[in-house]
Amino acid sequence: MDIAVYRPGELTAADRAAWTAVQSQARALGSPQLANPFLAPEFALAVGRCRRGVRLAVIREDGAPAAFLPFQRSALGVGRAIGLGISDAQGLVHRPGFPRDAQELLRACGLSVLEFDHLVDGQKPFDRGALIAHPSPVIDVDRGFAAYLEQLRVRSPKFIRTTLAKERRLGRDLGPVRYVHDERDPAVLRTLIGWKSAQYRRTGRRDRFAHPWIVRLVEQLFHTRTEAFAGLLSVLYAGERPVAAHFGLRSESVLACWFPAYDPRYAKFSPGLVLHLRMAEAAAAASMAYLDLGRGEKGYKNSFKTRELPVSEGWVARRHPVALGHRARRAPVRALRDTVRARPELFEPADRLLKRMGQFRSGR
Repeated sequence: MDIAVYRPGELTAADRAAWTAVQSQARALGSPQLANPFLAPEFALAVGRCRRGVRLAVIREDGAPAAFLPFQRSALGVGRAIGLGISDAQGLVHRPGFPRDAQELLRACGLSVLEFDHLVDGQKPFDRGALIAHPSPVIDVDRGFAAYLEQLRVRSPKFIRTTLAKERRLGRDLGPVRYVHDERDPAVLRTLIGWKSAQYRRTGRRDRFAHPWIVRLVEQLFHTRTEAFAGLLSVLYAGERPVAAHFGLRSESVLACWFPAYDPRYAKFSPGLVLHLRMAEAAAAASMAYLDLGRGEKGYKNSFKTRELPVSEGWVARRHPVALGHRARRAPVRALRDTVRARPELFEPADRLLKRMGQFRSGR
């Protein structure tokens, strides 16, 4: 086995094509989680244009690429999954039958530790890491939208009835409802970023769009389009005004949901719920397998999901002083956060406090 580590600009066209081919074949070969667009070379290269320390490991067997590992590395050899904190799928993109040793891989990459927060399932090289699994809900549409809608009617009849009624009311009150699955107007993307930034502040969350590099990344991905990958802006209009929008990433078979938001002036119509329903319909029409809603407890995710995929948070490490220091610093914080999230009697008061703080900061 040969492991070579490249800077983003050094990745050859042949290696990039091989990476895409592994992803394209993943679903047919029983590893659909590897088809997630967050694991695509386009995402890794875009992050590399916005952040320092991005590296791409290419593992070859008999001279041919067998696996790809994108990561970010600090000067001290601490590694982070590419886009840690904003990417919803991370890990090694590999051909079937690739049970390699994580220690060998970390050593070749010059890493003492490699941290994840959305490590996808089936990552055997990292099985022995300090990892905790979390559920990530998905919407299966591979049997068509009608079949999915029938599932919703059986499982959550009131939810789907209310959502469709609000869509009709939205059309009556504001004008004809129109859904655009692939909106190409950059001005609408800027509108979505403004909504999402305000939502973060209103709910007391960290405003991701306060970081210029994330804005640059989203704008780059909006303009990235290949057969296997694209940034996808989906918009719900009422009359001629946008009332809800979503920016995510799509591969050949997976739509990764990322930044949904709506105009709070029209909250009574639940335009975000209507938008997600139309996204599922369009994804089914495009013969996609599923929409990945991303890890995190949200009421709308529980209402829309058909099942859950496991993603893991934690790290793998070598015996190294830097790795020991990293664990000593990160483990208590992670343990406290996981305890709060896992216990409703702690999570709900914490969530309410964040929202009150957000309202205070917004002057409401």
